[in-house]
Amino acid sequence: MTGIIQSVNKPKKAIFVLQMVVALLVFMFSIDMLTVSMLQLNSEIARDILRATNNPFVGLFIGLLMTALIQSSSTVTAMIVAVVASGNLTLMQAVPLVMGANIGTTITSTLVSFSFIMKKGEFKKALSAGVIHDIFNIVTVIILFPLEMYFGFLSNSALFLTNTFFESKNYSEANYQYNVIFTRPATLWIVAKINAPIIGMILSVLLVFGAIKLLSETVFKSFVSGNFKKVSKHIFKNPAIAFIYGIFFTAAVQSSTVTTSLIVPAVANRKVSLIKVFPFIVGANIGTTITAVIAAIYKTEAAISIAIVHILFNVIGAMIILPFPSIRNIPVKIATFLGRESVRTRFIGFAYILLTFFIIPFLLIYFNKNEDVRHSHYQVKTKTEISVEK
Repeated sequence: MTGIIQSVNKPKKAIFVLQMVVALLVFMFSIDMLTVSMLQLNSEIARDILRATNNPFVGLFIGLLMTALIQSSSTVTAMIVAVVASGNLTLMQAVPLVMGANIGTTITSTLVSFSFIMKKGEFKKALSAGVIHDIFNIVTVIILFPLEMYFGFLSNSALFLTNTFFESKNYSEANYQYNVIFTRPATLWIVAKINAPIIGMILSVLLVFGAIKLLSETVFKSFVSGNFKKVSKHIFKNPAIAFIYGIFFTAAVQSSTVTTSLIVPAVANRKVSLIKVFPFIVGANIGTTITAVIAAIYKTEAAISIAIVHILFNVIGAMIILPFPSIRNIPVKIATFLGRESVRTRFIGFAYILLTFFIIPFLLIYFNKNEDVRHSHYQVKTKTEISVEK
């Protein structure tokens, strides 16, 4: 009987592996296609993109709004890496977009909590678990955004690490035909057939989204779902173990929304407390940066740097908040307060989602779109720009 079960499981495992390989290939191809399409855009469209993100506040909320609508920071950050690699977006313009994407992705776990809205006790705990991811990212942005805007903290740190540890190449028209990854010949052929950069961009974005979804579901079914019950007893033993599990689970499924959304029902049903869940969610935030790392396969200076920015943002946030119990309890208390108030007045929960993810970002984009509030000291230069100046 055991032999029969094993023989049945082997084809299933083979299918899962094949799906993972196909999803990874599609993901790499779609990122490459997005880069090539962006390179072919005319200068007027490129200038519009640059003008829109020249204000860091606008960049922050564009990233937030895009991710809230797509519900995948992995997709948005992969797109950002590709656009930076194409040369149509500078590193310093991309950093606020990455920050915004980190906040925008948290909408999914918050929406999952609303499935418990008819059960008063469960809803309070579910919403607290849903919004704690938001709060962590918002607090991290509040700390790091001013440092980036005035001193280029993340941008300069990322460039330093890129120049120190990676042998990078700058992407230009001269090496445009260079086969950066093995999908490039197919990419160039398809883009030439389409002969419309905008359509190529739209198609590549859809492919990125589909590839991440396929990869996420495949890895989850083959790895996480089969073992989650077995390891759940050990996951939340202490903050350090929960944090590590959060990193590895999320890196496996390439989606923090998947892992954090799994936690909401566990907290709602009182299987685990919010304070124990928090380190796992912070770990999930770091695990999701694997997508940007894969997308930075081009080995261009800017692409590697923006992937490092994504990692630094989440790692620094974790280092500030997690090690100290008194600081670690602050997001938990805020989330608990929101959960408690939302049970008293159900409208508060809906108002929180609308204001945080849609109304405030839209209003700030609208009122700041024609202003450049970037500080004069905020100048991030690549090796190429420095050599040109010399």
